[in-house]
Parts: sequence; C-alpha cells; structure tokens
Amino acid sequence: MVRKQSGKSKTAPTPPVVHPHAAGIDIGATEIFVAVPTDRDQSPAHRFQTFTQDLHALADWLQQCRIQTVAMESAGVYWIPLFQILEERCQCSYIVRIGQSERVLFLNSGTASLC
Repeated sequence: MVRKQSGKSKTAPTPPVVHPHAAGIDIGATEIFVAVPTDRDQSPAHRFQTFTQDLHALADWLQQCRIQTVAMESAGVYWIPLFQILEERCQCSYIVRIGQSERVLFLNSGTASLC
C-alpha cells in the first residue's frame, strides 16, 4: 500500500542563535568533526584527523572563523589534547561534555565549573 503525500512539506523550525561566535566539535579517537556558523566559511563543517598538526590546523581554522565559544563532545579523554592547544592559542570559552555523564564542564579564562 502506498501512502499519499500531502501537499505541505514539514520542516523543523530553525532554533534561535544563542552564541553567534560558537563552534561545535565532536571528538573521536581518530577523527574530529567541527561545525561553525554558515556565514563564517564556504564549508562550515570540516573533518580533521587527531594528529598534533591536524589539531593546530583546526585551531587555525577556528581563529580564521572568529570563534569565541567552543562546545566539545568527547568520549573518554580524547578532548584533552585539543583543549590544551585551544587553551594555549585562543581566547575562547569552552563547554566540554565528559563521557556519558550528564554533567557539563564549563571553562572560561582559567576558571572551571560543573553544571
């Protein structure tokens, strides 16, 4: 049996922009996926490897895109090398979700707090 398609196309509403200078980062053991606002780069989503030179390239790209806040998702400790590079090179705020915990670590200007 074939369903009839209605004339209306359902699309999800676009959520409001809360942090216009923010990037989202999903960190895995071998790859890192990064997304920035669509007005910052012709390709607003990039994939990076996890080697040190790639982490520096990622930091360069974030600086070129004028990113000020970074939200990181990572299982385990894979976020630490990238965090250390960004902390050294960027004046950013960081939101790091550690493992499967529901607690979020918010880091800003050398201070840390758990939410």
